[in-house]
Amino acid sequence: MIRHSRWMGRILAVTAAGLTIGLGTVASAQEIRNDVQELRRDRREVRQDSREIRGDRGELRGDTREIHRDRRELRGDRRELREAYRSGDPQAVRQARQELRGDRRELRDDVQDRRQDRRELREDRQDRRHDVRDLRQDRRELRRDVADRRGR
Repeated sequence: MIRHSRWMGRILAVTAAGLTIGLGTVASAQEIRNDVQELRRDRREVRQDSREIRGDRGELRGDTREIHRDRRELRGDRRELREAYRSGDPQAVRQARQELRGDRRELRDDVQDRRQDRRELREDRQDRRHDVRDLRQDRRELRRDVADRRGR
């Protein structure tokens, strides 16, 4: 079931009344109908932006967890490298260095992913702000159009 607010019902009633009056008022009734459609579209965009923001926040949390895990692995790799140096085994040293190099690369990649996700989150927040502004502007225009219709 679709729920409408009171002002939406008033707008639809005014629009219907305008259509029954005659062709002289069809243009403003059409404007009101267009404003209502634009409001719906703006609301959908705001909801979509909110979903994207939630998704980006989740990705950011996941990337942060990966970074913490990578740093923990790096500490362990450094410990293993120290132990390999103490043992004097060249094969163990070579393997520990390679492991350390790989984990550093993973950490760098995860940090870059987190930066990209942070950028995307910032962009989605800006998009949502713009869509909310558009929604407010459209509501003002709709109220103005309805008030003009009532004044005629």
